[in-house]
Amino acid sequence: MGSAEDLEYLQMLIQYQNGFLISKVMFAACELGVFDLLSKSEKTLSTKAIAEQLGTSLQGMERLLDACVGLKLLIIEVKNGEVFYGNTEISHLCLTKASPKSQYHNLMYYSKTIYPCWHYLTDAVREGKNQSERAFGVSSNDIFEALYRSEEEMIKFMSGLNAIWSICGKDVIAAFDLAPFTMIYDLGGGAGALAQECVSLYPNCTVTIFDLPKVVQTAKKHFVSSEESRITFHEGDFFKDSIPEADLYILARILHDWTDEKCVQLLTKVQKACKMGGGVLLVETLLNEDKSGPLESQLYSLNMLVQTEGKERTSTEYSALLAAAGFMEIKIKKTGKLYDAILGRK
Repeated sequence: MGSAEDLEYLQMLIQYQNGFLISKVMFAACELGVFDLLSKSEKTLSTKAIAEQLGTSLQGMERLLDACVGLKLLIIEVKNGEVFYGNTEISHLCLTKASPKSQYHNLMYYSKTIYPCWHYLTDAVREGKNQSERAFGVSSNDIFEALYRSEEEMIKFMSGLNAIWSICGKDVIAAFDLAPFTMIYDLGGGAGALAQECVSLYPNCTVTIFDLPKVVQTAKKHFVSSEESRITFHEGDFFKDSIPEADLYILARILHDWTDEKCVQLLTKVQKACKMGGGVLLVETLLNEDKSGPLESQLYSLNMLVQTEGKERTSTEYSALLAAAGFMEIKIKKTGKLYDAILGRK
């Protein structure tokens, strides 16, 4: 192996080992309010001005800002020998709280919930189970206890999902023509972003969000307007409680939380409740058939290990789960974005 290859390998490894440093720079800048401050100021600001307004040390803020410049999250201007900072387009669009495309809450969820779990990845691999007990002191048997450990954390998680669906939601809802399905149940629909996409794209449909009572109450309080008559709620646990009849059931990022056995159990309940000619729409990130990628899906699958009981799957694996539950005419649509769509019919 020549010196050129040695250097290339070393650079690749350095890039990999610095991955979590990059994440923490972005998390810290969001949490401290750097991007929001620069957005509100409508002009570039000096390190001193930013540090004073955000209540941080001068030297710490200077290094954080410079790292953000290196990550192309901030721009710099030099005026009379002094450096001033401003947001780049990606920061203005995705990292400020006020932006319609903001990913702020999703990043805070990663920082406060996912990151602590990944500290115990080695333990998760050894044991084959989630690390909620080590990370948060809550039972590993209830996978949502860590996510919903406080109203603040619940809102953070639900806001993060809404942020993702604000970018990817329309693609998965439009992947198939859902117009024939006028009565829709969104199982685990949370804050209602996909339900909103449904009623926007298919104005003749109604969507009922079926979720845990505390999730429903939070959604009503913080996310879904009571004036939206086409979206209603149903409180319950879809594993324990009966599932009402409907034309279509949406399970978006639900099955990846659970084992194959529980997935078939849930899908069988859905199939029995479903009207004849109706269907189920799965929204998931799909692994290649040989599990060689995409990298995002492979990482998400590891995240399911540290956080849940489930895993990411291939389209063939999801099709097998649907078939085992009695669904037929299974179709798969790749959206070209983070999440894909699978439709099964009764």
